[in-house]
Amino acid sequence: MSVTFARGFRAGAAAAGLKSSGALDVCVVANDGPAPAAAAVFTSNKVSAAPVRWSQQVLGKGDLQAVVLNSGGANACTGQQGADDAAEMAAATAAALGLDAAQVAVCSTGLIGLRLPMAKVCAGIAAAVSVADADDASGTAAALAIMTTDSVPKTAQFQAERADGTTWRVGGMAKGAGMLAPGLATMLVVITTDANVDGVSMQAALTGACSRTFNRLDSDGCMSTNDTVLLLGSGAAGPVDAADFAAGVHAVCQDLMRQLQHDAEGSSKDIAITVSGAASEEQAEAAARAIARSALLKCAVHGEDPNWGRVLAALGTSDAQFDPDRVDVALNGVWVCRDSQAGESRERVTWPGREVTIDVSLKAGEHAATVWTNDLTAMYVHENSAYSS
Repeated sequence: MSVTFARGFRAGAAAAGLKSSGALDVCVVANDGPAPAAAAVFTSNKVSAAPVRWSQQVLGKGDLQAVVLNSGGANACTGQQGADDAAEMAAATAAALGLDAAQVAVCSTGLIGLRLPMAKVCAGIAAAVSVADADDASGTAAALAIMTTDSVPKTAQFQAERADGTTWRVGGMAKGAGMLAPGLATMLVVITTDANVDGVSMQAALTGACSRTFNRLDSDGCMSTNDTVLLLGSGAAGPVDAADFAAGVHAVCQDLMRQLQHDAEGSSKDIAITVSGAASEEQAEAAARAIARSALLKCAVHGEDPNWGRVLAALGTSDAQFDPDRVDVALNGVWVCRDSQAGESRERVTWPGREVTIDVSLKAGEHAATVWTNDLTAMYVHENSAYSS
């Protein structure tokens, strides 16, 4: 299930020739619901791509009803012509769907610095709209069309039942495998819901979900120019309690975030770093992120070396407040460090599979946060040394 899981949405995909492989590379998601609404979160990178800037303007006008996405080219750092190309993509999609260009968001992903072949893109848009449908296969095709270095498509779904037996849904798709760092964790994400929720509540739910899911994925410390998370509501399933809705959106974002982590370029370990006992949630997050950014630690995890000293060394670079002589650290459940000294034997640490947990207790408060990352491998270096060749 993907973006067509929620009622009121169609999706279509086409191979426009942007990818040398001939795979699907353009898709469209259209909102046909009775009460369309939308929310979005974008990259915080100052070097933002033309599609991001276009979509920010569209969201500001408050009448978003469709999104067109392409892989095979980021349309970033392409000057005024790139801005014109993003506008042309929106106009072509709008014409095919009977909308106004200002009702269409644009998302692009791929290599930075190259213009898109607009004749191919526009032909692909027309083809994608012509096959757009509400079935599962169409949603899956859209998820395939936005892949770049992804090894698998990423989709998620959530359904809740009301007391009267009726249901409401949230569905989503994502792409992302490299440049996974906060400010959205480098991705394109489209989430759809048939819940009838006002734009303010929708934006609050999305912002809150992103802050604790996508923005806490820090795989390689590199932030993209094109990150976009869109939430589209059709209203087809009627009103939903705001808190219940926020929980559904969070569940889909969490699912997609973990899929992004699992597919991170070249990785062999998925690492969850949880810092507890912090003076605030913000300080817990900052401490966990400092650990996640340590190349030394990531190499140690790749080699299954329980070197807890690397955790403490990274932790000490954060702005979190704590007594450096009272920190506890556990690797895969074994408390190898107690009060910043050797604890249980390192030999007790086992590495049973891909999942790795690092737990840190600061003993400075009652707050906690988790940041997700990956190990650093030779394959990651290889993939990113030859990305544009």
